[in-house]
Amino acid sequence: MPKRTRKLYRQRRRQVPPSGRKAGIRLRESILAKARQELIAFHQMLASHFARAEQRCWSAFYLCGQLSGLPRKTIEPMVLALMGIAPAVIRAVQQFIGQSPWVTEPFLAQLDTLVADWLGEADGVVIVDGSGFPKRGGHSAGVAWQYCGRLGKVENCQEGVFVVYASSKGQAFLNGRLYLPEKWFASDHASAWKRCGIPEQTPFRTEPEIALDLIGQVAARGQVPFRWVTADEEFGRNPGFLQGLADLGKWYLVEVPKNTRVWLRTPTIQLPGPSLIGRPRLHPRVRPSAPSPQSVEDLAARWPASRWKRRCLKAGGQGPQWADFIWLRVTGVRDKLPGPRQWLVIRRSLDPERKLKFYLSNAPTNCSPAELVRLTGFRWPIETAFEEAKGEVGMDHYETRSWMGWHHHMTQTFIAHLFLVRLQQLLQKKSSHHHQSGTPTHCPGNCRRVQRRPRYSGLYSVLAETKSPGVSLTSKAHIAALAL
Repeated sequence: MPKRTRKLYRQRRRQVPPSGRKAGIRLRESILAKARQELIAFHQMLASHFARAEQRCWSAFYLCGQLSGLPRKTIEPMVLALMGIAPAVIRAVQQFIGQSPWVTEPFLAQLDTLVADWLGEADGVVIVDGSGFPKRGGHSAGVAWQYCGRLGKVENCQEGVFVVYASSKGQAFLNGRLYLPEKWFASDHASAWKRCGIPEQTPFRTEPEIALDLIGQVAARGQVPFRWVTADEEFGRNPGFLQGLADLGKWYLVEVPKNTRVWLRTPTIQLPGPSLIGRPRLHPRVRPSAPSPQSVEDLAARWPASRWKRRCLKAGGQGPQWADFIWLRVTGVRDKLPGPRQWLVIRRSLDPERKLKFYLSNAPTNCSPAELVRLTGFRWPIETAFEEAKGEVGMDHYETRSWMGWHHHMTQTFIAHLFLVRLQQLLQKKSSHHHQSGTPTHCPGNCRRVQRRPRYSGLYSVLAETKSPGVSLTSKAHIAALAL
């Protein structure tokens, strides 16, 4: 037996959960049977979007591989664990992910419907963020030396933009797209485009532009109910992104850089027309006598200490987390002119460093400060979703290099992750490791009751291969049932 095959067999016997956490209690056979039936029904809702029977088969296989307990969820270990030594199967699954011409849009539309049914709430939040996938070579679509959030430094990697839906019932992925750096649009990358199968008419778009397009697609489909959009500083520094969200009729609360400039009061505008001295004005401008805009950092430094309010930010593993806040109405700067009137929220940590974070929101004036405070701490759902997807269903365990393969793998990842979220709801397991964001119920001034959600530890007895074939959720017979 080849050395690599023996190594994979040893890894399979160890059965270490990919997330690194120990498996929880073993579940009764009746619950395991219910989980199998739920997986079959879940995949059948999606399988109708495949045009060919073999595509349905390999989608079911790939889903089972992602839900298995394999430490490395690439195609070869999947085939070895679930089908045995079968080189022809490996090539078939690789072709299904990397080259098979199935489109992802119907699956994403179906996911919208399922997310709305299982997690939907009127005040749901859509969160956007980028995530890096380190790569060693330069042959994968979109790979370049760029900032990788996963590593916290500039590294050779691919970068994706993702949209996650979050409510008090949980969080799930809605969409994602691979970012193509600007250098990929130079003439010397023409052969790389052809090799990676990138569509010829693909335009260059920044990450905020991609995020706005993805959110617009979700809003246009109209299945997922959401009121808010949140994002980090990378997206908040882009005025076009903020205006695009407002044009969609959504409220945003996004982090912005400390040098973002605002006016406390909207200055007077001089319209185009004759001037008392010199040439006539061709464009509108701020009246020279108006005060200059000031940075949000300077505004925070000059604000009286009495205006800071201490509020409970969220419930953490070590208890409630508190911070000091200022919220006030300001006028933003758009192309050197006054922009829309909006909320400025400043958050100051209580540690010795007294770190400041700044947020802008287009929420109406009657929006409660408690809601704004809650949303400043609402970054955890997308971070948790990335942790779950990468640690438990192999989001970053792919070896495909093509544009199509990357999006196929991510779509299958979204499907696998959503099934785990649904399985959690059905099993209703309790865990103290996961806490819902927002102001806890025992903090002063809060009337919003928070539901705790479990983590996935404890489900590996359902999802992983075990010594007893009858307890496995991912057996060959199960894959065949999924593909029907």
